[in-house]
Amino acid sequence: MQTKYRNCSLVIIASALLASCGITNTEGQNDRYEIGNIPENVVAMAAPDQDLSTARLLSEDDCYWYMHAGPVETTLVPLRATGGRPICVVQQPVS
Repeated sequence: MQTKYRNCSLVIIASALLASCGITNTEGQNDRYEIGNIPENVVAMAAPDQDLSTARLLSEDDCYWYMHAGPVETTLVPLRATGGRPICVVQQPVS
C-alpha cells in the first residue's frame, strides 16, 4: 500500500516540474497571439454567431480560434469564414 502512494507522489511531483517548464516570460513579445487581438480584415471575413471577443491566433497552426460555450462544455473551435473555411494566416515563402 505504501508503494502505491509513493508512486502516486512521484507522478504528482514530476507533473508539477514539467508544468513549470512551460511558463515563459511574454513581456515584449508580439501581441498577435493575445485573446481578442483580431485584425479588422479577419473580423470582416468571420461568419456570424462566433464570439470574436474570445478569438485568438494560435501559434501551433497560425489559425484563428474562439471559445464556443456549448450546453455541456466550453471549448476552442476554429474561427470560420462565411464560406465555412477556417481562417488562418498565410505564410510568405522565404526567398
